[in-house]
Amino acid sequence: MINQLSWKVGGQQGEGIESTGEIFSTALNRLGYFLYGYRHFSSRIKGGHTNNKIRVSTTPVRAVADDLDILVAFDQETIDVNYGELHDQGIIIADAKFNPVKPDQAKAELYVVPFTEIAAELGTSLMKNMVAVGATCAVINLDVHVFTNVVEEIFGRKGEAVVQKNMEAIQQGYHYMCDQLGSKVGAMQLEAADGHQRMFMIGNDAIALGALTGGVRLMAAYPITPASEIMEYLIDKLPKVGGTVIQTEDEIAAATMAIGANYGGIRSFTASAGPGLSLMMEAIGLAGMTETPLVVVDTQRGGPSTGLPTKQEQSDLLAMIYGTHGEIPKIVMAPSTAEEAFYDTVEAFNLAEEYQCPVILLSDLQLSLGKQTVEPLDYSRVEIRRGKLVQEELPELDGKAYFKRYEVTEDGVSPRVIPGMKHGIHHVTGVEHDETGRPSEGAANRQAQMDKRMRKLEQIRFDTPVYKNAQHEEADLLLIGFNSTRGAIEEAMERLEQEGAKVNHAQIRLIHPFPSEEILPLIESAKNVLVVENNATGQLANIIKMNVGHIQKVKSLLKYDGNPFQPHHIYHGSKELFPLQGAVTNGNV
Repeated sequence: MINQLSWKVGGQQGEGIESTGEIFSTALNRLGYFLYGYRHFSSRIKGGHTNNKIRVSTTPVRAVADDLDILVAFDQETIDVNYGELHDQGIIIADAKFNPVKPDQAKAELYVVPFTEIAAELGTSLMKNMVAVGATCAVINLDVHVFTNVVEEIFGRKGEAVVQKNMEAIQQGYHYMCDQLGSKVGAMQLEAADGHQRMFMIGNDAIALGALTGGVRLMAAYPITPASEIMEYLIDKLPKVGGTVIQTEDEIAAATMAIGANYGGIRSFTASAGPGLSLMMEAIGLAGMTETPLVVVDTQRGGPSTGLPTKQEQSDLLAMIYGTHGEIPKIVMAPSTAEEAFYDTVEAFNLAEEYQCPVILLSDLQLSLGKQTVEPLDYSRVEIRRGKLVQEELPELDGKAYFKRYEVTEDGVSPRVIPGMKHGIHHVTGVEHDETGRPSEGAANRQAQMDKRMRKLEQIRFDTPVYKNAQHEEADLLLIGFNSTRGAIEEAMERLEQEGAKVNHAQIRLIHPFPSEEILPLIESAKNVLVVENNATGQLANIIKMNVGHIQKVKSLLKYDGNPFQPHHIYHGSKELFPLQGAVTNGNV
């Protein structure tokens, strides 16, 4: 038996590849296994190679597996593109329809199963994915009946006959593959899972649920990959609590609409990706100048311009901190797991209202669309904090005086009121203004208001600005990352530790204002520092150097080919760059 399985299904977009992976992983999740799934797909609606790689384990996993146990192929391209990931004892299960050919270099064994033919005999070739699921069951010795509930949920509305046909397709795929395998049935049988029920969700669903739980009642957004699932989730859920989602004509309208709703006292936000964020920059500056709470979710993807819309990258970092013209206080957060994404989204709305400034929740395509096991969420940890939003009756104003909405305060945060509040009348403008909001170009007033706004950055508190696994007082190597690189770093760290190297890990969750006091001691106590990030210019490494120094010590491991880091990239990269004590220095990055 094995305690971990790596399984991939591939074919052309529109062939049901995603649903095949969804059915397989959902059933295994309900058995209590831990899962991590990552989809490779083209920026086309139909056509182009796509695959879904799913890792199944009896222990938690947070990264794409290095190798592959089983490859399910619906076309030859799937074999040609992915066979290199298969280890020597791996298995290819391919549809007989395309006369599959195993490349000479591939040592994995090829089994040909007539997915399409079996499905067609049962009524429709569309069920070929169910035949493939059944064939997989034979390899891992999985009872096909574990799929019954999943199939009923998906096809139940079409009638019992359809449910039965799909289950029959799974069974026939199982029996056909058993005949092919002979004594090798169950060759990759998984150890039993613990049976505990856990969620299995993409990061975007966690963000959307966090927004809902955090009191959001309006989302204004324009669809864009890889952020659209946040909209789709809330389109269904928000109306149930009296809220709504508005699809705007563009991202400029989305950001300004969210600002308007927040000004009116309703928790609102928007979500987009790099191209949309570029359009929102002026509006984000408006939120900073008017001190209006605003949460923006940025699901990073390959850029610039349209770039790689469906591929992994982490290249928006500097733009999110410095993209607006002028200077405003801004908070940039970067969760590294779906669980953190839920809690950090709730906190983003609290921070936006407490400090009356834009908060950017930074995700990336791997975190946003990668599907992972999430432990049951603790809703008792959720609290709603609205900062200095005045809710009691205001004192009467003298004569024609206005309310000091932008009053200069010691902590930089002024009292805030919503429109229509008696004695709360004030001006709101994007130009520089005095304490009541009236436009003012006076030098002394300008400096006082700028200083007031920027003082907010000195007050910001975040429970866990850096996730740390630092068990060594003096480390041979400190690995640093942000967003979805956490899982791959953790596995690389474990391998290096097993070889005798002393390795610490820091995953930065608060990018701005930068948590220098948390990071500096870790860097100072490490012989070598390696920053792992998916961009070409080492943006996080440069931010670290700017805030804590140690320019010569901090090195970069960069990947910007559109694919996420796998553990072996970091493991080999670390050994190539540094002569780690106890670690064998062979292998390629």
